[in-house]
Amino acid sequence: MTDDPICNSSGTPWRQWQQAAHLARATWIAPDQLCPPGRRLVLVAPHPDDEILMAGGLLAGFAGREHDLLLISVTDGEASHPGSSQWTEHRLRRHRPLESRQALQLLGLDLAQLDWQRLHLKDGAVPRDEAFLVNHLSQLLKADDLLLTTWRGDGHADHEAVGRAAAQACQARKVQLAEVPIWAWHWARADDPSLPWPRAHRIALDETRLARKRQALSAHLSQLQPDGERAPVLKPTLLECLLQPFELVLL
Repeated sequence: MTDDPICNSSGTPWRQWQQAAHLARATWIAPDQLCPPGRRLVLVAPHPDDEILMAGGLLAGFAGREHDLLLISVTDGEASHPGSSQWTEHRLRRHRPLESRQALQLLGLDLAQLDWQRLHLKDGAVPRDEAFLVNHLSQLLKADDLLLTTWRGDGHADHEAVGRAAAQACQARKVQLAEVPIWAWHWARADDPSLPWPRAHRIALDETRLARKRQALSAHLSQLQPDGERAPVLKPTLLECLLQPFELVLL
């Protein structure tokens, strides 16, 4: 993730989300219902760690079927700690992709078999490259693909730009789009009407998938550890929401 004004408050705790009527009505689906073997998943992650936060449990099922996965990392996440002397942009640009490599390995994926593209767009400035991203995705997509990325209303400029670009490319190529809220768990109220609840589905994660997702997330130390007196980028309240035995997708 990248540091952002929405990170400054404590966020909406899971105990409030547990009372959300809209969330309770979201349909449960199995991972293989969403993306069965033989169907390619194109996962577009704005920053290192977004692929795990969005779909670490879903990705855990791609061990042994890496040929069905195309991972696109949009930025290197170098802007997550502005003004930090410990986590400079130069260090983050090199370190965060290494965290992603370790995380994917902890999911059980064979990186030698994985089609993984790194675009190296500027972290925090993806909206200016939105047209490039639309064109790039449009050239990659195939008719039966499922493209999964961050929700267009997620409250982070990069997440929303990637979501818009993905939606435009999917519309042009007639490909199914799955959007995932990440920061919305933080800023939204539990039954917030700004979320498109009629499109919400919950991908069921068994204990093995959830454990692998937790292990994979632990690789992103730069986002999980305090930086001096500054709190971690990924706060416990947000992580509790994102490490439930399901992943929320908007279809």
